[in-house]
Amino acid sequence: MKRLLHEIEICLRARVTFIFLPTSEDERIVGHLKDHCLATKRNFVVWDHADFFQAIVGPFAANMTAKDPISALEAIDAAQGDGIFLLRDFHQCWKNQPRVVRKLRNVLNALRYSRKSIIVTAPGTDIPLELKSDAVILDVVPPDTDELNAILDHLASSPGVRTNLSPPEREKLLKLSLGLNASQAQRVFSKAFITDGALDINDLEIVAREKADIIRESGALQYFRAKESIGDVGGLESLKTWLRQRELAFSDAAQKYGLPTPKGIALIGIPGTGKSLSAKMVSNLWGLPLVQLDVGALFGGLVGESEANTRKAISLAESLAPCVLWIDELEKALAVGEGDGGTGQRVLGKLLGWMQDKEEAVFIVATANNIERLPPELLRRGRFDEIFFLDLPHLLERKEIFAVHLRKRGRDPAKFDLERLAQTAEGYVGAEIEQAVIDGLFRAYADEAQPAREVTDADILAALSEMVPMSRAQAEHIAFLRSWVTEGRAKSASKAEMSYVKGRPADQEFMPLQVPAGEPAGEPP
Repeated sequence: MKRLLHEIEICLRARVTFIFLPTSEDERIVGHLKDHCLATKRNFVVWDHADFFQAIVGPFAANMTAKDPISALEAIDAAQGDGIFLLRDFHQCWKNQPRVVRKLRNVLNALRYSRKSIIVTAPGTDIPLELKSDAVILDVVPPDTDELNAILDHLASSPGVRTNLSPPEREKLLKLSLGLNASQAQRVFSKAFITDGALDINDLEIVAREKADIIRESGALQYFRAKESIGDVGGLESLKTWLRQRELAFSDAAQKYGLPTPKGIALIGIPGTGKSLSAKMVSNLWGLPLVQLDVGALFGGLVGESEANTRKAISLAESLAPCVLWIDELEKALAVGEGDGGTGQRVLGKLLGWMQDKEEAVFIVATANNIERLPPELLRRGRFDEIFFLDLPHLLERKEIFAVHLRKRGRDPAKFDLERLAQTAEGYVGAEIEQAVIDGLFRAYADEAQPAREVTDADILAALSEMVPMSRAQAEHIAFLRSWVTEGRAKSASKAEMSYVKGRPADQEFMPLQVPAGEPAGEPP
């Protein structure tokens, strides 16, 4: 809010007569503007079409009366002195009202020769076309930890309310609440207090659930509490190594050392190879909140709505920093086409500009399957720290993937012939291997001769034999994707495949396969 007040102050000094704040937090804005006007000795008046004029700071509105928007604008024009006039929900007054729009334009022209400014608050950014050139639109960001702490202190001062939080637990609660607006935070804190009469570490789960629901209602963003650990991802050792090296990059010590905050990574490649799982793994590994951006939900039917949704989503993501922002299947939402009046290009331009210049610690994980549909400027170096290609898993990775999914379903991988399973699953992606394990379990459970028996290698092998892997069904597309690695446009997320050589010392049994550039690795002899 300090930044917003600073921008408003600059506008006032520059004689800007019309400031538009797209927010529904009227009371929060009134409270902060009141404190600001008391400090700067400015008059501050509020008008809405329910309670009309109200003097907040100074006697400016003592004799001002108006029960309709035209009369209110006339009274503002006639007022003597300087000050701020806040018109709440004024979008309802100018909607389909050309006379109100014209009158506001006339008043704004007259105010240029005074020290009076009009601020309008509204939930959206639907400004009449005639007023766009006069308006300065300022984003209202959610409360920071200091403001959230003040809200928590205010609630804690109520009779009968207890807080049992240590300083680290309180800090964790405040960081967990980032991204909520003031009224949402107050509601969530109140619910946590009422649940058991006290606010303690057990209430963090309540706050997390409420926050997930609230952010989901915002439209384009969805909040996750990722549970997928690095052990839940089979293979991809090159990607894991890269992530481990940057695990502490968001700390104060790393900043003092001179390390830049990581910007993000792009995960491209074959469907089913673990791109979405990897995004969740990053969040868990680094201990950062995970927010998914639905780019398709940014697009609205009204003029300017798509751009406003984009600004809102970016602002909300930045308020959650440090966090991981996951953009899944980016090509489906940002494929540039015709017939949208340039909206897609403007949204893309806004996202690209933000990705390039963002200062907040928002680490972007973008995934894509069909890179042919992505605009080339999106994957330019500088917007991402690295571009990783996720290929078909090789033998050792397939063994690890089988082990992961067997453990996930309560089975001991040591009781299975992972070598045979992995060799049979040549050309299968991780999602297909997981489905083979699941199908094998169903096969064993539904066995008529021995119902609910234990799953065996034979069950999983039978499930594999009934599948047609994507590597066969989409061979040409996969070959095109692989060209990104051979041409040096992406880095392989996996380390080179190792072949098993019997009879060698234990530390030399696995040797790198010599694979010609551009040719897929075959199975070891």
